[in-house]
Amino acid sequence: MTGTRFQSDVLVIGGGLAGIVTALECLRAGQSVTLVDRDTSARMGGLALWAFGGMALVDTPLQRRMKLKDSPSIALRDWLRFGELGEDDVLPRQWASYYVENSRAQVYDWLIESGLSFMPAVNWVERGLQGNGNSLPRYHVVWGTSQRLTLRMIELMRTADEGQRLTVLHEHEVLALDSSNGVVTGASALNHASGQSVQLNAEVVVLAMGGINGSMQQARANWPKNRPLPTAMLNGAHPYADGKLHHLVAGLGGQITHAGEMWNYAAGVPHPKPHFAGHGLSLIPCKSALWLNHRGERIGPEPLVVGFDTHELCQRVAAQEKPYVWHLLNWRIAIKEMALSGAEHNQRIRDHQLLMFLKETLLGNHRLVKQMVTESPHFLVDDTLAGLASKMNALVGNDDVRAEVLQQTADAFDANFFLGDKLHNDEQLRRIEHARHWGPDRLRTCKPAALQERGAGPFIAIQTQLITRKSLGGLQTDLQSRLLDANGRAMPGLYCVGEAAGFGGGGACGKRSLEGTFLPGCILTARAAARSIVSGRGL
Repeated sequence: MTGTRFQSDVLVIGGGLAGIVTALECLRAGQSVTLVDRDTSARMGGLALWAFGGMALVDTPLQRRMKLKDSPSIALRDWLRFGELGEDDVLPRQWASYYVENSRAQVYDWLIESGLSFMPAVNWVERGLQGNGNSLPRYHVVWGTSQRLTLRMIELMRTADEGQRLTVLHEHEVLALDSSNGVVTGASALNHASGQSVQLNAEVVVLAMGGINGSMQQARANWPKNRPLPTAMLNGAHPYADGKLHHLVAGLGGQITHAGEMWNYAAGVPHPKPHFAGHGLSLIPCKSALWLNHRGERIGPEPLVVGFDTHELCQRVAAQEKPYVWHLLNWRIAIKEMALSGAEHNQRIRDHQLLMFLKETLLGNHRLVKQMVTESPHFLVDDTLAGLASKMNALVGNDDVRAEVLQQTADAFDANFFLGDKLHNDEQLRRIEHARHWGPDRLRTCKPAALQERGAGPFIAIQTQLITRKSLGGLQTDLQSRLLDANGRAMPGLYCVGEAAGFGGGGACGKRSLEGTFLPGCILTARAAARSIVSGRGL
């Protein structure tokens, strides 16, 4: 079939948050924009459309109202230490500094001005096993989740389209970048709906195609050799974040760095209503649940507890003999602490149902627990530990979990409570007590009690496994989001933003994120690209 041709000042490849914000800012500056995306119009927004909406922000009015004395210097110290960024990570360190210095004005204030708001509590995540993570709470949650954020950005992008300067092409896959005399001049794409080839011409091309590890093949190929690799994983990323354009650009001289650094999660379950093959949901594990190996024994010697070091948690799970672990808890714990990441299962926040959110927070989220028990075979419930062990074995098709071992595991933990609160001697209980000192965490964390406490049942076992999420590495960029070649020179006409750029510099987070750095990273890199594009035109 004959091809169609589109001409614009700026071509944005990828309709996720970073691509949408880039298009928005370029339109506001008077540029014509073509935005091309592989997905359908209903799924425009990429991973951000389904995300929870947490953001690590520094020295905000909300922090100040909670009497938190944060600053860019404190945040940068935490960032570099926790991410283990070395002195040779020049560009990632530059982007880390840029992030902490600009997240307040260019993300928090900008989103408020854009008609969005945040929930009135700052959460404390990624504290570090030795207190080497976030030294104070920074995790802000968008009221309405990331879905509201994404839809608002799309709305503003459409509003900024004065004079029909915006063309949005859905279900179009970019197959090649076109160039003339070493300068990129556009791209060639395929319209999957019609089978027609499409030519996209532009003076500037912005790569916003997401990360790499939406492809299990790429995730495994780039997995660091010195870290345990599980035999099976779920996909919590976007299936179109497959690295194809990364390698295409690398063939033109671009540099992929830190490709083995990924922000995965330790507790995934298969999505009950999968959007694609291998689709997983990321469970936010209960702090009070016991993490058990495939035999029903507590993983140790140091117990696994969520909220302190996700990077380490993932490695501990990946190192297990079998590619799954069990979470042992009871109904009392589940209704207070259980949550799932993303907009889909956080409807009270997503749909602005404040009163229902407060009710479920204070009285327990029976609705979510019942939903997952009903929809997912990986959530098992029984009145006895022996009955639970039988169901655990039936799920995996073996007899690895012996009822007496599961009983011994629970008894050993519950022994902490026989002599009163003052004589607890368990690292998990110490971490729980530490978490409960911060008000928002106290609301979502049970007061420690015996697992077999009367009236706390029934018992619950959840089978989970490692789930991929975001790429921390990507194509190398400078502080203007310009794509760099092997000599550190900007490649004419090429920009890269968001996860495709490792959230800046090809890996701004290093080995670990302070959590919540991804959505702001998309916004900051996108706005930097737009400013550079506009200034380069003398506007």
